[in-house]
Amino acid sequence: MLTPKHIQLSDSDVIWRHADFSSQYVAARHVDVWLPPDYKGSEVRYPVLYMHDGQNLFERQSGFGGEHWGIREAITRLANENRIRAPLVVGVWNNPELRRAEYMPEKALAHPNVAQIFTQWAGPEAPRSNAYLKCLVEEVKSFIDATYRTLPAPTDTFIMGSSMGGLISLYALEEYPHIFGGAACLSTHWPAGETGLVDYLGKHLPRAGAHKLYFDFGTTTLDWNYEPFQRRMDEYVQAAGYRFGADWMTRKFEGAEHNEAAWRARVHIPLEFLLGI
Repeated sequence: MLTPKHIQLSDSDVIWRHADFSSQYVAARHVDVWLPPDYKGSEVRYPVLYMHDGQNLFERQSGFGGEHWGIREAITRLANENRIRAPLVVGVWNNPELRRAEYMPEKALAHPNVAQIFTQWAGPEAPRSNAYLKCLVEEVKSFIDATYRTLPAPTDTFIMGSSMGGLISLYALEEYPHIFGGAACLSTHWPAGETGLVDYLGKHLPRAGAHKLYFDFGTTTLDWNYEPFQRRMDEYVQAAGYRFGADWMTRKFEGAEHNEAAWRARVHIPLEFLLGI
């Protein structure tokens, strides 16, 4: 493994970039690691938040449309207010050419309607989300736990993403409930597979009481038609025994768009839901 690159974000903030992280499952990509400000010089172990589309998290230079999530700013503020346990953030960069193939829940494609819809807008590229999750769990997480002072248990391991990243976050929780203790799915792109996709994921939720689920959606741009699909998912969540406000939350943000600026404006909410003290 190459020595990580030190990237100074501010006087007190840095990220460690593990460039071209190699994998036997997917193409190499950058993996960025942000450490809480009090990490250095202590022996404390930290929870970990794994996030997709890692290039959009920390810097305008790499962020989509010149925007980023402001995730480190949100975590630092919440931690300073004693509202959350500050986590390490692991940002796994996407592969722009294969993002949809890697983020589309692969097992859901067994439903013929889902497979047909996905093929129409993703092209003939074979779905690769199972391989992507193997990389994330078997390679990235193993490396992070061996390299940094982490709390590796599911109760301290979370996953978050937006749009297609919301889909793969929920799929990760369902495929690896013994690894992840909670998932935050912002502006989840349910139309990728429409009701067939919702039904598959809704029928494979991990057991209630041991995991946390967060969903949200806006009402404009690409989010405009998410609500009916999200309400359908909410019915599955309730039927599975999840309790609103305790281990499940769905939020509607009137007027919110489908972009990094919108997610930055509300990312403090899923952070506090997953990591709240």
